[in-house]
Amino acid sequence: MRWDNLFDDLEGQLENEREAEEVDLRAEEERLRLGRLSVRDRILAVHDAHSRHAPYAIQLELADGHPVRVRPTTIGRDWFSADLLGDGPAAQCVVPFSAIAAVFFTRSQLAQSLVPPVRPETAATLSARLGLGFVLRDLCRRRATVDLRLTRSQLFGTIDRVGRDHFDLAVHEAGSARRESAVSQYRVVSFDQVVFLRV
Repeated sequence: MRWDNLFDDLEGQLENEREAEEVDLRAEEERLRLGRLSVRDRILAVHDAHSRHAPYAIQLELADGHPVRVRPTTIGRDWFSADLLGDGPAAQCVVPFSAIAAVFFTRSQLAQSLVPPVRPETAATLSARLGLGFVLRDLCRRRATVDLRLTRSQLFGTIDRVGRDHFDLAVHEAGSARRESAVSQYRVVSFDQVVFLRV
């Protein structure tokens, strides 16, 4: 009788240790998963959660200290496009992920940003594989005028051509068309200096 109690007790202890080990293993796996998350992953998770239900907005602080409130529409590899929300007229913008200093989520968005993706990265959309250069080449092709915020300055102009890691900007007055006579200077701008681009 006492042997049965001893074996039952040992079996119970072994089962408790096994359960505790599984809990520790799951906790460690979750810590590792969270450690691999990028700002892009978190914004994408919020975008996926909201795009199925209702419109949403997120507040950003850019690398130059400026706050912006946006509603992401398309998320690329190293950038996202968004509707710019605020007091002014409706506009679209492009924000490189590297130019985000902070993201201010609501409590529910914070929880949504930690949810594992529904679709695996291998099944990502075409836009998720496109880099900032592709977006800039498209703006160049359309001859769109852009309001460009760099880390140390703000410019208005038209993108003339796009290289691998830079682009040429013909600087001219805001609201005017790009004409040779209106161009005040030409700048070669490195991608990593772009903080915000308003179209």
